[in-house]
Amino acid sequence: MNRDEGGLQRNVLGGPLGVCSEAPVTGFFRTGCCDTGPQDIGRHTVCIVASEEFLAFSKARGNDLSTPMPEYDFPGVQPGQRWCLCAARWVEAYHAGMAPQVVLNATNEATLDLIPLEALKRYAVDLH
Repeated sequence: MNRDEGGLQRNVLGGPLGVCSEAPVTGFFRTGCCDTGPQDIGRHTVCIVASEEFLAFSKARGNDLSTPMPEYDFPGVQPGQRWCLCAARWVEAYHAGMAPQVVLNATNEATLDLIPLEALKRYAVDLH
């Protein structure tokens, strides 16, 4: 795990990992953050802003994020909402020209094992 002395995970810019979404609650551990650990085999570390196009792409690839599943207390992700996405799914979307926007301050630094920072920056919503 990527943690500093205080036990907090870091974002891709080196700062504390920010909240991605609490409505809907996201993250592998459902903390609202894209924190990760050994149990998170899918590496749900990229905080995205969902678009209609990306949600349709993901659904067509077998990862339906938009359909509510009440049995899992999952309301479904709607366009404009943030979600902790698997890094490999983001890479897949990127190669298909369908990558969603990224919130760098809420994207876990563990993402950098799979995605270069420069690629993430091209889709960042929080760079000034």
